Amino acid sequence: MNPTPDRRGIPAAATDTDVAPRRWRRTAAALLATAACAGSQLLSGCGALTGQIVVVNVGYQSKTINTINAGTLMRDRGDFEKALDELGAANGKKYRVVWQDFASGAPLTAQMIATHVDIGSMGDYPLLTNGSKSQKYSDAETEFIATTGYSIRGSLNQVVVRSDHAAKDITDLEGQRVSTSLGSAGDGMFSTALQRNGIDKNAVRIVNQDPSVGASAIDGGQVDALAQFVPWPQLVIFRGQGRLLYDGGDNDVPTFHGVVARKMFADQQPDVMAAFMRAMRATTDYIVGNPLAAALRVSALTGIEPEVVYLYNGPNGLVSFDMTVKRQFIDALASIKTFLVHRGSVREDFDIASFVDDGYLRRLFGADYDRRVEQVTNPAALSGYDDLCRLPVEDPTQASEMWADGADSTLPSATPTCLLRRVATAPAVRAAYVPDTLTGTRLFADHAVWLQDPSAPATHRYKPFATTVGADTYRADHPQAVAVTYPTAVAQSQTAG
Repeated sequence: MNPTPDRRGIPAAATDTDVAPRRWRRTAAALLATAACAGSQLLSGCGALTGQIVVVNVGYQSKTINTINAGTLMRDRGDFEKALDELGAANGKKYRVVWQDFASGAPLTAQMIATHVDIGSMGDYPLLTNGSKSQKYSDAETEFIATTGYSIRGSLNQVVVRSDHAAKDITDLEGQRVSTSLGSAGDGMFSTALQRNGIDKNAVRIVNQDPSVGASAIDGGQVDALAQFVPWPQLVIFRGQGRLLYDGGDNDVPTFHGVVARKMFADQQPDVMAAFMRAMRATTDYIVGNPLAAALRVSALTGIEPEVVYLYNGPNGLVSFDMTVKRQFIDALASIKTFLVHRGSVREDFDIASFVDDGYLRRLFGADYDRRVEQVTNPAALSGYDDLCRLPVEDPTQASEMWADGADSTLPSATPTCLLRRVATAPAVRAAYVPDTLTGTRLFADHAVWLQDPSAPATHRYKPFATTVGADTYRADHPQAVAVTYPTAVAQSQTAG
């Protein structure tokens, strides 16, 4: 007779009463897992399955660019399987990876709680929810072990409105329909933005939708705005379905995605965890070293346009791919916890310090880890020489980039104005990228808000901004600046100065 399922719908033999003091949990969890797996020939999440084969269940979000080094691209490159093959050659065991794709962090967490996923990646808000909810079950309890990618400013989460919408700033969303995924990083960013701008969230009509559904809804006019995580806002913008209204970076709270692992599985399979970390490092290094090739491959795998992928993972991109867990993230988690406790998603007594375990990273990077954890600049930097303006490309707050149609490489520009000059001389442009004048946030040049400042030096004459609010902020201190369209800026750039 099968054991009676518990409230998670999994056999009671795989659960625990969770009454042991915390210092005994990991030991009890390991013993319990050993007993549970020994009594079953095939039990998802056990680690050792069907004789000598160890099955590792990995959950990921294929379309979330910020996690491709622990999911989409890692899977495609086979880096984890290669690391496990090397491990198996050394210990005589066989390993199999089962990849499970999710639309967001909430359903992934549900499967981790059911012990159907051993290792998963998700955004900062879902990470805390995952840790708190899984803590009730010793066989499902998780730990945060690595970062996939981050934006120290918080610009991975954004709010877009329909292209024809009259809204000029976030206060104009009162009474409007806004699509988001409740409990996601996008939802958290939007709630924080409303609070910072003195808006009662009840004054906004929230529509709870998966990101892809929300993107279709804004295109079809069923909602007025979309508040989501990477890459959905910029995907909507690139496709001409909306425009940026609010950059999550204006909240001034770092945003990141990371990897969680079930402690019981990690305790049973430390060599597997080490193999996963080596594989993640290999994939991360590939992205940093080969951003354009990585963007093209991720596009082929996900259907997301390569120009959008490259906006995020290219040099000076919106995403910094770095596995280390930085102190800024711990501080951000404390703020996130306050929000999620109020929401009822996280327990008041949930201890962030015990949830974070950088031991795997320290073993991976050794003595170099402490140096790495202090670095917050994007490891993929845009550099080179601008042959049009005859200037070095070295300032990340100015460096711009053009991807010509049919080209297998991109061309750097020293400033946004120099970029406009390059675009003006190009037969066809696939994509052009510029940094926001105030924040340095990477933008599509043809979707930026442009000002011409006649008082600026010739190579800095044209100023791009992510939003109208940003342009207005600049113009408040530079009243001589005037608004220009992108085509006008391109046409006039060659005669500037």
